[in-house]
Amino acid sequence: MEIYRRYGPALLRKCERMLGNRPDAEDVVQGIFVDLYRRGRTDVDLPYLYRAATSRCLNRIRDSRRRRELLDLHGEVLISAGPGVPEQRAISVDLLAQLVNKLDGKSAEILVYRYLDQMTGDEIADLLGVSRRAVTKRLTKIRTALEVIANNGGGEA
Repeated sequence: MEIYRRYGPALLRKCERMLGNRPDAEDVVQGIFVDLYRRGRTDVDLPYLYRAATSRCLNRIRDSRRRRELLDLHGEVLISAGPGVPEQRAISVDLLAQLVNKLDGKSAEILVYRYLDQMTGDEIADLLGVSRRAVTKRLTKIRTALEVIANNGGGEA
């Protein structure tokens, strides 16, 4: 399948960064392409596949069993804000899972794009087809959710 040869490696790298191990990343990527094959879809582009991969990885992270596996694999730190990201706070696996469970789907996507993929607000806006202002509002919502969780001693808000 040509679409897999073209986009598979990039999706695999992204999923591996999110999930922390290659076998789970391979499962997610394979699932995406199997679904496309079953539906006879070959007309998709990288942004579509990138969002599908992010969504499937977030679903895995939401799973409490997967959360425990990630903690065992990585310890506490999963995502650390990179040089281009103003927030220098590390995000633990548990905190990421709490945020993902607290946020709506689009905000959870933005969380991943900003903090894991280290995309700029403009890049996120282009990928999602929304305005830069909409991304900024979602980032504010994410920071607020983070503060609520932090003020509750790391427990669910």
